[in-house]
Amino acid sequence: MAALWRYPVKSMGAEPLEAADVAWDGVAGDRRWAFIRPGLERSDFPWLTIRERGEMWHYQPVLADPSRPDASRTLVRTPSGAELDVIDPALAAELADGARVIKQNRGVFDAMPLSLITTQTVAALGERVGAELDPRRFRPNLLVAAAGDEPFEEDAWVSRVLRAGAMRMRVDLRDERCVMITVDPETCERNPAVLRTVAQERDARLGVYGTTVAPGRVAVGDAVVLEA
Repeated sequence: MAALWRYPVKSMGAEPLEAADVAWDGVAGDRRWAFIRPGLERSDFPWLTIRERGEMWHYQPVLADPSRPDASRTLVRTPSGAELDVIDPALAAELADGARVIKQNRGVFDAMPLSLITTQTVAALGERVGAELDPRRFRPNLLVAAAGDEPFEEDAWVSRVLRAGAMRMRVDLRDERCVMITVDPETCERNPAVLRTVAQERDARLGVYGTTVAPGRVAVGDAVVLEA
């Protein structure tokens, strides 16, 4: 396992982890909060995301009690350096006029509670677009350094189960991508070539989604093993 991340607030900054508990509803504390755009409460996709506001990458959620990720207060460090409770109306007002925050204990996921991509896939895409790409751009929970040099190997893992540490995950489907992956996590600049290349060469899919088969703890450095 090359890296682990969780995203306490949907579409805000990534929290790097050395280890994490993975339950049936994904990484503990992952995407438990989300902001809803005004007037879209009943739509299929009401969420305020990096698509609409790339600088959400620079809003960094921080758990007041990291030892209790699903019960902790969630604070957000804003680009100005202020630290606001995620439920503070001032934070919603700063993000978008009329936005509001919700909490879902099972997480706010677009498809499935776990996402994975390999270092080889990120590197290969970077070569195609002529830029070094930060893996966080693809918002994975699990970044895996596969055994071989071939990119896109995770595509072949669909319908298989992998084990990392004490956690077992079924790889269910390839991850269909949108304009969010054009936004650089550090600069918030957009590079349309990233999505264009994925659309043209990979059927708009990169990385994979999955679900928990056996809950358990996983850590950076754990071996990732595909089960037969």
